[in-house]
Amino acid sequence: MKTIYGNDHRRHGKHHEMSGGRMVPAVECPERAERVLSQVEEAGLGEVLPPQDHGLEPLRAVHSSAYVEFLASAHERWLAEKGHAEAFPLSWPVAATAGLRASPPPIETIQAELAIYAFANDTAITAGSWAAAKQGSDVALSALDQIRAGEAGVFALCRPPGHHAGRETYGGYCYFNNAAIAAQRHLDLGGSRVAILDVDFHHGNGTQEIFYGRGEVLTVSIHGDTRQCFPFYCGHADEPGRGDGQGANLNLPLPLGSRWSEYEPSLRRAIDRLVDFAPELLILSLGVDTFAEDPITDFGLRGEDYPRLAAMLPPGMPTLFVLEGGYDLQHIGSNVVSLLSAWEAESISAGDPRA
Repeated sequence: MKTIYGNDHRRHGKHHEMSGGRMVPAVECPERAERVLSQVEEAGLGEVLPPQDHGLEPLRAVHSSAYVEFLASAHERWLAEKGHAEAFPLSWPVAATAGLRASPPPIETIQAELAIYAFANDTAITAGSWAAAKQGSDVALSALDQIRAGEAGVFALCRPPGHHAGRETYGGYCYFNNAAIAAQRHLDLGGSRVAILDVDFHHGNGTQEIFYGRGEVLTVSIHGDTRQCFPFYCGHADEPGRGDGQGANLNLPLPLGSRWSEYEPSLRRAIDRLVDFAPELLILSLGVDTFAEDPITDFGLRGEDYPRLAAMLPPGMPTLFVLEGGYDLQHIGSNVVSLLSAWEAESISAGDPRA
């Protein structure tokens, strides 16, 4: 299996996040991607290729032009206004205050504009955030190019992750929605049906928002119950889609602490829905923060469960693996690669000539 990987993620280096009322070193760090790459190479998974630059149009097909322009200039404007390195929002235009005006007030500072686009205060914009996020999208798009050229499965080793990023929102360590950008690009190049299966511990609220009213992209997410964990506010079972997207969104929230015995039935339900939808491309938003030892989550999957997950994916379906979360540096690489290796072995045993 080919892996697409770029070094620009390192420019979004050591930074901080607000967690539990404290400013602490961010768990979303360069070592995450480096540990995965090291394991990919050690396991001999396959060729590692650099991403190709796809410009800004694929980003603007998913995110608004205003949002893309904001991210491109935000840190430079922050330095000019505040003079220090990491940009965080200070206050949000909540309904109680926004409702006092007939129209939004003019915004003249980057401090205020951050709050228009940020939905959480955990995600810093640093000097390297734009370069890292832009190349992350190119990693996913370049992996899609390989799929469209005939590869059975390709791994997009993206950092930062993407599934929390909405059309005009960032948060949860995510700036551009890499999986959604790849899905939309496939459709724009003539594709007709894409499924995105999100197995990250956290609900992919950005992915759901982007495609919630559309029927040509099926979004399925298995995640921790958002009544109790980030991103809260959505990701519940009673969110089936809207309008043309009615029935094209499936949320499968699970209780905190769920192990494979609780996880497997929901995964089987997700796979059944994928098979019924019959997509021409499956995008797996691959978060391994479902691991029992992950420092910021609360599921109970073990290392042996990731090959089990891979074995349940539909055989013969072109599959793009897009890295999302996973914050246990000791095990992130082995958990990701064990899943990818098991998927490739299953594809070969199923007689897929592309594998």
